[in-house]
Amino acid sequence: MSHHAAEQTLLLGQSKGLVGVITPPLPPANGQAPREDAPFVVILNAGIIHRVGPNRLHVSLARTLSADGFPVLRVDLSGLGDSAAREDGLAPLDATLADIREIIDTLEATRQVKRVVLMGLCSGADHSVIYASTDPRVVGVALLDPSIPRTTGYYVKHYSGRLLSLRTWKNVAMGRHPLWQLLKKRRAQELPVLGEGGGPADMASARPAVTLEHPEVRAFLENAYGRALGNGAQFLAVLTSDRERQHNYRGQLEDAFPSLDFKGKLLIEYFDRCDHTFTTLASQQRLVGLVRRWMGGTGFR
Repeated sequence: MSHHAAEQTLLLGQSKGLVGVITPPLPPANGQAPREDAPFVVILNAGIIHRVGPNRLHVSLARTLSADGFPVLRVDLSGLGDSAAREDGLAPLDATLADIREIIDTLEATRQVKRVVLMGLCSGADHSVIYASTDPRVVGVALLDPSIPRTTGYYVKHYSGRLLSLRTWKNVAMGRHPLWQLLKKRRAQELPVLGEGGGPADMASARPAVTLEHPEVRAFLENAYGRALGNGAQFLAVLTSDRERQHNYRGQLEDAFPSLDFKGKLLIEYFDRCDHTFTTLASQQRLVGLVRRWMGGTGFR
């Protein structure tokens, strides 16, 4: 896109330590009326990547949505990019949620923003839905590769493909398959572990790692999605095949939380042959087009 609105740098938060770039909406073409009810889009950091996003994805999203009449803020959370670190000692997740609240509070106080769509990739997706569960001002959430617990459907697809693979059986026969390592690890955990004095050693290292499938983690995520749905938020979820170890089919989000009713509030797409950061121009254009259609066609409350 060669033409876009003049972007503005903005300092946000109570201490003005959060740095963001606003791409204001372009005037509508062909004499159409401007969008008076357009929600403000806030794009969060993907991991520790600067607010431009991986492969300048956030810039592409912001300028495309701006051309459709949506104001967009690309922001660095505290301690990332150009934003200062927080000085209140909050835990990482609590600090992120506090940042997002301060960002939206600033937009409401200075620009009379009442409705926000949060958008994020990876950790940005998780932060978006968790925060949306706490603030009814969030009317939409666009999630790019969010964290989703693995389901029965996931394992069926995962193992059925491998059982039909000749390479898999060759690796099993030659002792190179990860299955052998798993069996060795479980065997080692079954053996008594003795400390220097002959007693049981510290077993903390032998405890299973906490995963997305852990009951408490699953319940936490389910509660976040449920509360966001209860607030009336609309959802867009995009899953990429690059995260095959986490999700591998389109309906996994709904299957992971069967008690929730996403009907009419969720558009979900699975991007096959697409990497996690939408590196290729084709995958990025496909994503931007999907986000554009979702934003334009969704009746945000």
